[in-house]
Parts: sequence; structure tokens; C-alpha cells
Amino acid sequence: MSSLDFSPRAYVESTIIMTTVRVVSPFVFTFGLFVMFHGAESAGGGFQGGAIVASSIIMLAFAFGIEPTREWLDDDFVRVVIGGGASAFALIGLGALVFGGPFLNYSAYGISHGVKYGIELVELGIGAIVAGVIVSLFMNLAAGFSDEETEGDEA
Repeated sequence: MSSLDFSPRAYVESTIIMTTVRVVSPFVFTFGLFVMFHGAESAGGGFQGGAIVASSIIMLAFAFGIEPTREWLDDDFVRVVIGGGASAFALIGLGALVFGGPFLNYSAYGISHGVKYGIELVELGIGAIVAGVIVSLFMNLAAGFSDEETEGDEA
């Protein structure tokens, strides 16, 4: 027998990690929003900002445990965030069609600075989709699977 033990171990709390994540995660989340909103004017955008926002939530899961984070951040809420982001993107794009312009033509709205606001809202929608999908994938992969679930599928 090898002295290496690869069996799953219980979650171990670390005061240092928990305190650090408590302090750092709000700044990481805010930076993710900043990257989302400034994607049209500088480096970044919805995809990059969404990945940063998701990383702040994943940091919480690593620091405080995946199950408590899963209980706090309900799967239905994550689905609503993904759906809301997709709806925002579609509504802004289709709204331009209603006003006689092509899809996602922000100038069709006829609003002062409409292009800037339209791009920022679309980037926010894309960021919500990306953050929601990354968090959902992480939570589902972290949940793993049990033999009971696979036995029912084989029948």
C-alpha cells in the first residue's frame, strides 16, 4: 500500500483564507463590474468582466465551503441571472429594429449618448451570462455525482 491517501477529505476552515476573501472579494467583484462597463472604451468587456465576477464568487466557495455557497447562491437565481443577461442583450438588439435600424444599432434609438449606454448595457448582459454560466458550471462540477444517480440512468 502506498502512503499517499487520495480519499476525499472534509472541508477545513482557515481563518486567514476566510478573512482575506472577505476583504478581497468585494473589490474583485467591483473590478469585474468596472471591466464590464468600460469594455467599449478600454480593454475588457462583458466576457472578461463576467469571468472576474464569477471568480469572486468562486473565491467565496473555496473559502467558506462549496455547500454553504450553493445554499446561499441558489441555482434558480443563477438561472435568472443568465436569462436576464440574455434578455437584456436581445431586447437592446431588437429595440433597434423597432426604431428602424439594424440589430444592435444603438444610434437608432435617437438618444443622446445612446451608443455609449447601449454598449454598456449589452456588455452588462454579456457579463451576466458569462458569470452565471461559469458559476453554474463550477457548482455543478463541484457537486460531483453519486452511484445512485448513475444507476437510475442505466435502467
